[in-house]
Amino acid sequence: VVQVDPLSVIARNHDIALYERVIDYRPADLDNFLYTQRKGFDWGGVVMIHAMTELPYLRALMARRIKQPRFAKFLAEHPAVIDTVYETIRERGPLSNRDFPAPKTIISIHFRSPKDTGLALYYLWMAGELMTHSRKGVERIYDLRERIAPPEFDYVASPDDADNFFMPKVFHELGIVSPRSFRNGLYGIVERKVAPSEAAERLAALLTAGKIVEIRLDADKKTPHYILSENLPHLEALIAGHIPDAWQPIETSTAQEVTFLSPLEIVSARGRAQKLFDFEYLWEVYKPLEKRRWGYYTMPILYGDQLVARFDPKLERATNTLIIKGFWLETNTIVDQPFAAALKSGLQRFMAFVGATKLELQGNIPSEIAATLQT
Repeated sequence: VVQVDPLSVIARNHDIALYERVIDYRPADLDNFLYTQRKGFDWGGVVMIHAMTELPYLRALMARRIKQPRFAKFLAEHPAVIDTVYETIRERGPLSNRDFPAPKTIISIHFRSPKDTGLALYYLWMAGELMTHSRKGVERIYDLRERIAPPEFDYVASPDDADNFFMPKVFHELGIVSPRSFRNGLYGIVERKVAPSEAAERLAALLTAGKIVEIRLDADKKTPHYILSENLPHLEALIAGHIPDAWQPIETSTAQEVTFLSPLEIVSARGRAQKLFDFEYLWEVYKPLEKRRWGYYTMPILYGDQLVARFDPKLERATNTLIIKGFWLETNTIVDQPFAAALKSGLQRFMAFVGATKLELQGNIPSEIAATLQT
């Protein structure tokens, strides 16, 4: 599960998320996957990367999305603009928002676009009539869906098939699921209201079919949680103190080299780190400076199987300098030689990834961390 975010304080969220997982990953790899091989595409109010195989099922959800009041209102009030934008792209080929002239009057103050044509592009993209052809920097370039999607995936699945297809995805995305998070996750995916009774019935059906199993968390023993049955052997191995074979690293482990998690990482964002790992994490990009607890672009640090610290990095591109504006250790984190070596190794690799050749420490940096990073 990779969320697309254009903010690039040090690198884009989706690039960091893939860097964490894929050896020698570079942003050009994702561009190739999306825009050359056409094996994936981006879509959604919260923009996610999807496999192209999901397109038929997502198109059923796209049809639901554009029936929502704000989209229906835009269609009713501006059908001519929508038709003009679509026909212009059909005739001229891939275009971006800037390829359309500014309107004489701004029809809406909207964070998506101040232009009527910009909002029409967004409407058509959300409707699945347009897809992302490519990007120029953060700017999306659009083209007709039928010119992008491979023919074998360019159809619309039935609503029921779409619901059934995406139901297991809640478990694939979250791993450990409570009744509440299942309902919320299903609602977020299938683009319609999901009643508590429906969510409970679907969970019960999955349990009866043996597709999921119930577990209990030490941090919340009263609430049942569920995982996919196929993941039970992995959990049992972890409880026994072993790392599942499928989880063994191809290269260095996180005990040998720390990993810096992206701000919108599914493992730690949206309060999950607190409940699952007893690690408090906040993304404070949109908070005023005086209200931030840590920093603007704070990232969790994974060492071994523990979230042990967080730091606030910034890349000064003019000088290729990675600036660490703050570093906060968890109270039980011991800065011994193995941790220091893993931190230094992870930072060196991360600097190479973002193109930094110099390191600068600012603000709140524990002395033992400063000594480690400056040697």
